Amino acid sequence: MTDPQVALLMLGIFISLVFLGFPIAFTLMALGIGFGYYAYFDASRMWRAFNRLGEEADGWTSASTWVEGFFNNRIFDLFINQTYTVMSNEVLTAIPLFLFMGYIVERANIVDRLFTTLNIASKNIPGSMGVAALVTCALFATATGIVGAVVTLMGLLALPAMLKSRYDHAFASGIICADGTLGILIPPSIMLIVYAASSGVSIVRLYAAALLPGLTLVGLYLVYIIGRAILQPHVAPRPAPGEVPDVPGGKLFLMLLTSFFPLAVLILAVLGSILFGLATPTEAASIGALGGMVLAVIYRAMTFERLRESVYLTVRTTAMVCWLFVGSYTFSAVFSYLGGEQVIADFVGSLDLTPFQFLILAQLIIFLLGWPLEWSEIIIIFVPIFLPLLRIFDIDPLFFGVLVALNLQTSFLTPPMAMSAYYLKGIAPPQVRLTQIFAGSLPYVGMVFVCMALMYLFPQIVFALPEFVYGAR
Repeated sequence: MTDPQVALLMLGIFISLVFLGFPIAFTLMALGIGFGYYAYFDASRMWRAFNRLGEEADGWTSASTWVEGFFNNRIFDLFINQTYTVMSNEVLTAIPLFLFMGYIVERANIVDRLFTTLNIASKNIPGSMGVAALVTCALFATATGIVGAVVTLMGLLALPAMLKSRYDHAFASGIICADGTLGILIPPSIMLIVYAASSGVSIVRLYAAALLPGLTLVGLYLVYIIGRAILQPHVAPRPAPGEVPDVPGGKLFLMLLTSFFPLAVLILAVLGSILFGLATPTEAASIGALGGMVLAVIYRAMTFERLRESVYLTVRTTAMVCWLFVGSYTFSAVFSYLGGEQVIADFVGSLDLTPFQFLILAQLIIFLLGWPLEWSEIIIIFVPIFLPLLRIFDIDPLFFGVLVALNLQTSFLTPPMAMSAYYLKGIAPPQVRLTQIFAGSLPYVGMVFVCMALMYLFPQIVFALPEFVYGAR
């Protein structure tokens, strides 16, 4: 077999093992080291010391020298260097801090107050409880960036309230599932940090580029919820008299001041300090983590047990992301050395695609990968395969990254995986069926595609804010 054929075999084995359920990070490392041993095999270098041993050398010396030669393969040097590169990556330092902020905010008892207040404030709007759930999810998801936490907490809080108000099961479930995924798109998003580290794109420009598309998607969701409530009132009945309390304007403002504004100010402080160059993402994440702890103290929700649990969850998730990077970097280096990337580039070039056709093909592949894989695996492992091809088609990696971030919203909503649906089903009342959750989520998949189409037709949705704040590249 030629080296490029070995590279394609390596990729095929990896995909097969992923579908068989092997741990992805360690599969990447094992395949990278295994095939890298073949790729970098140099007998004269590895066993030079062994071959110089004289006949008088005893068995122990011969065996230890042979073992030392066996491990004298450059793949082990590569693996160590890639591990050090990941651990010293300043962009990735923001991940544990943003995660910690999210876990602390999740435990600060803010969300229940926020949903109650917004439900009262929006009671005269069609689908008022759905609108309140959307805004709550958007704020909470932006603050945490942890889809499972948002969907689970909102499922415990908002879903029973909507069902009690006679909301259609599918309609109510779809709102929570779709809105809970917004945190991986709207800055400060952990997914965008991972993409920036993989692609070399400036994280501050990426945050600025993703903000308007994220708000556009929220707007589409809002139009759908209100429009559906107007056209089909039975799916989202208006509150019955006395079901939502009448609160005087002054008291309502005080409720907003103690629930909506603290979380909004925290998010704006973190995001604003990044976008306007007042702090690096890591420094802003530190501010956010401290702000989350302050909010938890103010709301009397800070306990040692909650702090310990937040630290543990932060370390566990950060370790998973870092090992994925180590495995991906090692795998990609060996794959490229064997000529795999060039084979893919030549194949795609031979298709004679236009930039639009390439974007459609790439996004279709990422959409399909979202069925069995999580966003972190797609961003770290598969997106780097597309990045070298962007130069061929003259596509800005900033634009491509925002498209991918939008596309990956669907990975949480589409069967067979649809993790948001399974998170919600795990805590939903028994009468809410999984098929209803899937049915309620599918319209939002369509709105993601509409938002992607708007981005392609009007690219300034992506480029306007980065160019306004930082100037044209």
